[in-house]
Order: sequence, then structure tokens, then C-alpha cells
Amino acid sequence: MSIDVRRVRADEWERVRALRLDAVRDPAAAIAFLHSYEEESAHDDEFWQQRAAGAASGDAVAQFIAEIDGEWIGTVSVLRRPAGSIDHHGRPVTSPRGDVVGVFIRPEHRGRGIIDALFDAAAEWAASLGDTGLTLDVHADNARAQAAYRRAGFVDTGVRFTASIGPEIEMAREITDGDRVQA
Repeated sequence: MSIDVRRVRADEWERVRALRLDAVRDPAAAIAFLHSYEEESAHDDEFWQQRAAGAASGDAVAQFIAEIDGEWIGTVSVLRRPAGSIDHHGRPVTSPRGDVVGVFIRPEHRGRGIIDALFDAAAEWAASLGDTGLTLDVHADNARAQAAYRRAGFVDTGVRFTASIGPEIEMAREITDGDRVQA
């Protein structure tokens, strides 16, 4: 089984939409995603086209997918945050970082290290743009996700806050020299 991880392409908007709709239908979606299936499925084609185009190129956001034999089995997105900006929860950003959002691995592929490959791609991309770390927010009751994130090198920062889906824990992963592509 060969897992390929890459950034999405703009012309893959229908696959981006399909994977997102599968993600927000997951049994843990209510404590994993800020938006529901009803909200996400209401978006028109133009929304998904713009979302895919934005995630496919540029330095502000990137979406990575993992695939096996052309089947998309997982995804993460990274929203870049420069120091002095405000994150998607309205909190100030003190040092440049990539905020990881939209983490999803299809249930039948979980526990195989796919999330590690996705996080490595995210860290490499963020590092190439000068970011010092990745952060993510995880629901306080989502023990499965917390364990996966710890295994992938994220640590609890001690920051707690309440989001629209309830109590959240901030976790971070420092970008190391191993995440930087050597020219």
C-alpha cells in the first residue's frame, strides 16, 4: 500500500467537496468540526471552486490530501497566521504559525500513520514559508483525536477556550529542521 500525500489542485473542487461532506458526516463530527453537514452541503459549486482554488496555490492556505491508488483517504488544511494577526477563533497570534484545520481520515484507514504523513506535509509547507510551528484546536471530549495528535508530535499548550462546538484545547507542534526542505 503506497500512500501519496500532495496539495489539492483547483480543478479537484468536486472531490474537495465530497471529502468534506464525508468528514462532517463522521460520527465524531459534532465535536470535530465547526460546521455541520447541513451548513456545508448548502454551499453552491462556486463556493467549492473558490475553496479548492485557494487551497491549491498561494501562501495563505493549503489543503493536503492522502490517497491510495487515486482514492482520497484523508486530508488536513493549514491556514497561515502571521504574528500580529487574529486566528479563526478571534485570538491574537504572537508568532508566525500554521493553524491546522479540517483534519479527517476515513475510518477504515485510521491507525495506519496516514495522519503523520499529512502533518509532515503541512509542516514542510509551513516551514518553507518561515512559520515556526503548527497549532490546532481539539474538543476537550475528543480523546481519540487528542491521542493521534500527541502521537504526531503535538503537545498541549495549556490554552483552553470555548468555541461554537464547546470546550477546546490548543495543541502545538514545533517546526524543526527536519521539517525544512533542504535546497
